[in-house]
Amino acid sequence: MEKPVSLSPEHIRDEKVKVLQSVSCINHDEVVLGQYDGYKDDPTVPNESNTPTFASVVLRVHNERWDGVPFVLKAGKALSSKKAEIRVQFKDAPGDIFRCKKQGRNEFVIRLQPSEAMYMKLTVKKPGLEMATEQSELDLSYGLRYQDVKIPEAYERLILDTIRGDQQHFVRRDELKAAWEIFTPLLHDIDAGRLKALPYQPGTRGPLEADELSKRMGYVPTLGYVWAPPTLAKF
Repeated sequence: MEKPVSLSPEHIRDEKVKVLQSVSCINHDEVVLGQYDGYKDDPTVPNESNTPTFASVVLRVHNERWDGVPFVLKAGKALSSKKAEIRVQFKDAPGDIFRCKKQGRNEFVIRLQPSEAMYMKLTVKKPGLEMATEQSELDLSYGLRYQDVKIPEAYERLILDTIRGDQQHFVRRDELKAAWEIFTPLLHDIDAGRLKALPYQPGTRGPLEADELSKRMGYVPTLGYVWAPPTLAKF
């Protein structure tokens, strides 16, 4: 969203509504649904169930700032990891004299849970006499940086806001309506059988078609790099 006029709850929610109303209709070619193998083993689930347990959807915000930038939303059950994060991948720098494209692109990651953190994944020169590069990070891990501060859980904050009468973090009626208008046509198409959930194995990243969709949107995966939350034990 754009910067609100002030920190007033109404001004903040006005900007949230504006960006939701700028989201274009979802294209079926930019949707991948999945259902993990074993989901239908539950006796309460019909054998012909098309209920998705995974979804990867591309949203496009039709405004001056974000036109042409794909937003890939991905969520699912029985995946290889349990996390919630926002990942911004930067394009390749032109004229790469270090030939480091094979190591992956720079990324800015906001880790919501678990292990709240913000870190910048980037290519740096390895220490030593050789002109070699590797992927590393500039890291702000909240648990390490703010050891004397209790970081509240999401619902703790909302309950406190309710007591204070602060509606800043709550959804307003028109925001809820705008959000449902984005996804309701897609949900109707799923119910009508126009989109099918693809099978995937539990403990994986989901259907392979989802990774192919991300690549088609220009996302380049980084191979061999894993972010590990820092601990004082390392020092």
